[in-house]
Amino acid sequence: MRARVLKPEPGPGVPPLGPSADGSGQAVDTLARTLWGEARGESVRAMEAVAAVVMNRVDRAHNQGGCWWGGDVVAVCRLPGQFPCWDPDAPGRLGLLSVTAADPVFAAAQRIARRAVAGLLDDPTSGATHLHRAGENPQWAQGRSVCAEIGGFQFYNDVE
Repeated sequence: MRARVLKPEPGPGVPPLGPSADGSGQAVDTLARTLWGEARGESVRAMEAVAAVVMNRVDRAHNQGGCWWGGDVVAVCRLPGQFPCWDPDAPGRLGLLSVTAADPVFAAAQRIARRAVAGLLDDPTSGATHLHRAGENPQWAQGRSVCAEIGGFQFYNDVE
């Protein structure tokens, strides 16, 4: 499954990050930082799967006329409680905000993010909109079926 090509817009009240102030540049930078923050110890395939979750959420929001998790890449990534790396008290938060392309993992995350935002990233998760680390058992996953296991993550496509 391929993600749709979307023209993301910055989320309300979310300050821009990175070198570009346009929506696409913000989306790529925010998604790359999310991938670095959530999956930097994982394989490229697992990082791509996390990116697919973000893009699936954006796609679903566009198709349904909105969703609680936001309707663009920046909002989906930075909504409190969704991707823990963005939480103000997250252990790696300073690194997340200051990492540059000199870090090879962040450079890889940027490449993945550019492909995802451009709609060129295959979705290995079967349309998942939710994920958690294997071995965790969050309340929202109770009674749900895992649709993919990639790297250290379990993915779900039956959560609203």
